[in-house]
Amino acid sequence: MSDLVYPPVIGLAKALFRALDLRITVIGAEHLPRTGGAVLASNHVSYLDFIFCGLAAQPSRRLVRFMAKQSVFKHRIGGPLMRGMHHIPVDRDAGLASYKAALAALKDGEVVGVFPEATISQSFTVKEIKTGATRMAAAANVPLVPMAVWGTQRMWTKGHPRALTRRHTPISIVVGEPMRPGRRDDQAGTALRARMQELLDQAQRDYPDKPADSADNWWLPAHLGGGAPPRKLR
Repeated sequence: MSDLVYPPVIGLAKALFRALDLRITVIGAEHLPRTGGAVLASNHVSYLDFIFCGLAAQPSRRLVRFMAKQSVFKHRIGGPLMRGMHHIPVDRDAGLASYKAALAALKDGEVVGVFPEATISQSFTVKEIKTGATRMAAAANVPLVPMAVWGTQRMWTKGHPRALTRRHTPISIVVGEPMRPGRRDDQAGTALRARMQELLDQAQRDYPDKPADSADNWWLPAHLGGGAPPRKLR
């Protein structure tokens, strides 16, 4: 498909990252296939995650078509950009249409980005996930690539003030080996969630920054001694 909007947006984003001197680390980018369809499934800790998750596809020269809630496409500025980049709107009351659109994109050889938790995790651990990512990968017979992003919550997340001009923030992006869920694999979702948490644990373990003081530990999960609320168990 024609991409007149996406490359300039990426260029602008990279210029902003340089201006803010963000310390971005991408590990495992080689796991994203250079050709053919693939589902990229990431954890979700920030409103900015899709911007940084897309960076993981840059070494493979791929553009990721993210699935995002329909309201984003109605924004007077963001909407035209989202449509111009051929992202996929999701109507949660009528999800079949977005599922079919994502499936068509995968069969056309596109990379589709999904946040299986469906909403930001305020515990900064991986929440229970939806099955859409695994079902799409199985139906389109494409690899499912798990990943984790960490550090983005320090710039803008749910329940905390925006800090979009924050400088020198480390951002970690870890991409895992592709998975191949089968159509009748009832445990695919469980396996994906476990793998996403492993990658997130790695990103958190290797993250170069620590909270400055007790008032700054809100961005760490509770199990690491941080101030984020513990994950609710079913």
